[in-house]
Amino acid sequence: MNLTERARALLESGPICDACLGRPFADRSFGLTNAQRGRALRTTVALEDDDPYESTDPEECWVCEGHCGRYDEWAEHVAEAAEGVAFDTYQVGTRVPPLIEENDVLLREEAGMDEDAGELFKSAFNREVGKRVGRLTDSEVDFDRPDVLALLNLEREGDVEFQVNPAFVYGRYRKLERDIPQTEWPCRECGGSGKQLAPDGEEDCDHCGGSGYLYDDSVEGYVAPHVEDAMDGDEAVFHGAGREDVDALMLGTGRPFVAEVKEPRRREPDAEALEAEINDAADGAVEVEGLRLATHEMVERVKEHDASKTYRMDVEFDEPVADAALAEALDELEGTTVDQHTPQRVDHRRASLTRTRDVYEIEGDLDDDRHGTLELHGEGGLYVKELVSGDDGRTDPSLAGLLGVDAEVTALDVIAVEGESEPFEVAEFFRNGEEE
Repeated sequence: MNLTERARALLESGPICDACLGRPFADRSFGLTNAQRGRALRTTVALEDDDPYESTDPEECWVCEGHCGRYDEWAEHVAEAAEGVAFDTYQVGTRVPPLIEENDVLLREEAGMDEDAGELFKSAFNREVGKRVGRLTDSEVDFDRPDVLALLNLEREGDVEFQVNPAFVYGRYRKLERDIPQTEWPCRECGGSGKQLAPDGEEDCDHCGGSGYLYDDSVEGYVAPHVEDAMDGDEAVFHGAGREDVDALMLGTGRPFVAEVKEPRRREPDAEALEAEINDAADGAVEVEGLRLATHEMVERVKEHDASKTYRMDVEFDEPVADAALAEALDELEGTTVDQHTPQRVDHRRASLTRTRDVYEIEGDLDDDRHGTLELHGEGGLYVKELVSGDDGRTDPSLAGLLGVDAEVTALDVIAVEGESEPFEVAEFFRNGEEE
């Protein structure tokens, strides 16, 4: 069959609207809507057969059952559902009644065409409604990761499931006080409830004092609620690039993090104002800097990107140590690969295995013959406290082992967390596409 013969066969299948008539030929000619294709085909057949031209109202169409005449209505429903939500990108999806999907296949069978010839109803409906949504909301379609997704249920008039995808704020934090965990730390004894069973019912948990947490404050607690409020979200989840020990400071350039905000109704917070708000509220315990909007891929990057770390440590020795002995031990450690069996202090929550990690640089000086200060740059995952103490032989070599003297880290500061192969801050991972 040629084009006109196929169009005539489609028209003979029953009353069919212009959009449904043109849709099987959607791959022919560009710059036309399916309705325009259908109208042209209907006109061509009428001229060729010398018959009166008669169009078919979508409400009478046996294929779409009127839905092709309701693009504007559905776009308005989406715009109404989007009220109060700020977004730049969107996507439209449709739940199509099974009968219409079946009609769409039968339509092509009637004309001896492939069942997926041209464009299927669902794809065309998404596109036509989507174009109108874009105009009504001044936003752009995004098929990969839109800010919002509108799912239309054609079996129920006006039924729009409006999904707001998370927003992401990247930054770096410094932790300026000890005994603050990175994330909230629920009490192990009460499971975070703050309560324990008592003879006469429940009472406050003895272990946490009824707070439900082992520590009153956390970096997450200082940061996430402010980001959530700034974006008018329902929840904020904190993701850090690794974490420092609770008793360690995080100084220098800070540690990368992402705050993931669920159901945000605003997506363009004032980054400078947000930084100032967080820092003022933290009152010297925590500081953030470099806040900016990130893509969802930044969460995985922060959590998985290989990073080296620089530490400063105060060390106490069990016996007097000479300057020359310390210098010789540090020279031997610098550039070496260390075997570390899972440390005793984390053995209850980490897999028991032996890891190898590199010491890139290490230097230090004695404050007196029993106390010194070290600075170390090493591969991510290096247990630096155990590099000093030896952890009863579980880390080899170690400073204590090389000196033949027990050694312990009494204070630990993280100075820098930087990407091994490239910085964390690469343009493609930010909404504005700018590097730091």
